[in-house]
Amino acid sequence: MSNESEKPKNVIEEILDKLGALVTAAFGLVAALAWNEAIQTIFKEVFGTQQAIPLMIGYATVVTVIAVVLTLVIARAITKAKQASSKIGHHQN
Repeated sequence: MSNESEKPKNVIEEILDKLGALVTAAFGLVAALAWNEAIQTIFKEVFGTQQAIPLMIGYATVVTVIAVVLTLVIARAITKAKQASSKIGHHQN
């Protein structure tokens, strides 16, 4: 019977892990796109097109900081959810 109570817990933990990975990847993509735009703007500036380089770098920096903070918040929430899930699994036995 122990295997039955562990199986759903493992599935829940796996779902939480995958969800965390997907959200983290999404934030990473947003940060990467922001830096891509900033770098493209710098190249345009160097090669003659006038753009707002400081604004683009500032935007990329802010997006990166937000992505890092939200990634940490999500990781902590997943850890807490796993701990709660394991406590619930122990009470069902």
